[in-house]
Amino acid sequence: MPADAAEVTERWPNYQEGDFVITDYVFRTGETLPELKLHYRTLGTARRNTAGKIINGVLLLQGNTGTGANWLRSSLADELFAPGEPLDAAEYFIIMPDAIGRGGSSKPSDGLKGKFPHYRYHDMVESGYRLITDCLDVGHLRLIIGSSMGGMHAWMWAERYPDLMDGVVPISCQPVEISGRNWLGRRGQAEAIRRDPDWNNGFYETNPRHYIYAAAGNFGTESPTRIQEIAPTLAAANALYERRLTEAAKGDANDALWAIEAIQDYNPEPDLDKIKAKVLLINDAEDHANPPELGTVERAMKRVKHGRYVLIPAGPNTHGHFSHFYAELWKPYLIEFMQTLGAPVQAAAE
Repeated sequence: MPADAAEVTERWPNYQEGDFVITDYVFRTGETLPELKLHYRTLGTARRNTAGKIINGVLLLQGNTGTGANWLRSSLADELFAPGEPLDAAEYFIIMPDAIGRGGSSKPSDGLKGKFPHYRYHDMVESGYRLITDCLDVGHLRLIIGSSMGGMHAWMWAERYPDLMDGVVPISCQPVEISGRNWLGRRGQAEAIRRDPDWNNGFYETNPRHYIYAAAGNFGTESPTRIQEIAPTLAAANALYERRLTEAAKGDANDALWAIEAIQDYNPEPDLDKIKAKVLLINDAEDHANPPELGTVERAMKRVKHGRYVLIPAGPNTHGHFSHFYAELWKPYLIEFMQTLGAPVQAAAE
């Protein structure tokens, strides 16, 4: 689990949290919000060019669940930010936003409930760009690394802002339109909320009680090997389900629904040839959310000018889709990749 704020402040240099508010934000659906708040965390050492812009930024994009604090888990932070590690906090300025709908950023449960705008992935990327450029004064990123949903966003960042970054590392994702089993599972989760008799079109007083039973049993993205190790008997499996049920009951139905449906505009494949940065895509062979046998990744990667695809074989320490939480599994590839980036592109602009 992510470390608490006191521990993080003591451990990592210049750790800060803040909020950035965009006034009168217009979403792609045409809906508006008078104030869109984005919460963020930063740590590390900022270096600026003569114009005062940060030029050594590393943007870390979270998965669909949790917040930007996911990157502060010991299995990530200790492997990445410590002295001598690939994202040494003495060398880089590290940015970890909470995406729209998560953590301290604007979301339905803040009060608007069913009236909250139906945001999409393009809104999440565009607002994130405004955060790092307008609020944090970032002029250039050395890297964007994203896991799961964050990996999908990383593809979109690379297409929409091709001169912004030197390298892009999407993990546990595919650069193709959401479809097939991936969408079918999400659609089922969304319908379980929409058809919950307590949902009331999003204007409930207490969190709906029924959809959480289906949510608690959703293990489709996780390594079946690791799940079997955790729950090797019927009693252990029932206990695991009950723990998941408790966790599901803590969430908010609207927040979950809006987050699920935000993915509907995701389709980076047609614009992959616009990417200028070098790209390293890392997946796990046992990732049942992104089955390698589909061939969709190989098809899409042909359009990426400077791309490499790594498929980590299943092993005793892998976690399927959630291997992205364990940097020890993919850090060696990251180190190799960073050695190929050469001198930062932004150096000439100083």
